[in-house]
Amino acid sequence: MAATPLFIATPQIWQAQVTAANTNRDGTGTLVTLVTGNTTPGTRLDKIRAQAAGSTTLGIIRYFLNDGTNKRLIKERPVLAVTPSASAPAFEDEWTLQDGLVLPNASWSIMVGTHNGETFNIFGFGGNL
Repeated sequence: MAATPLFIATPQIWQAQVTAANTNRDGTGTLVTLVTGNTTPGTRLDKIRAQAAGSTTLGIIRYFLNDGTNKRLIKERPVLAVTPSASAPAFEDEWTLQDGLVLPNASWSIMVGTHNGETFNIFGFGGNL
């Protein structure tokens, strides 16, 4: 454990767009990189937000932790069926990482996939330590 806490030195917002259907939970198939860690002491991710760009059907958005060699499923977030209109917003989701997730170096990343072939804009909030 560190003797002193690590605070974000440089705030960052990352963005990615996922569109290709990928039903795999093993890290294979089409994935998009949301954020890649910075050099030591790393990058902290505090929150991830997903915003659908159109209609959605029941499905899942999957987040994978990549250590440079292995991609492991870290979180699944359900997608609800929504048809946006003038009175109904498109599907959105927010995942707050309780104590933040630290990517220790540039080999590490968070990757994203969607179960159905629908368009999602994914945003990561955090920063470099």
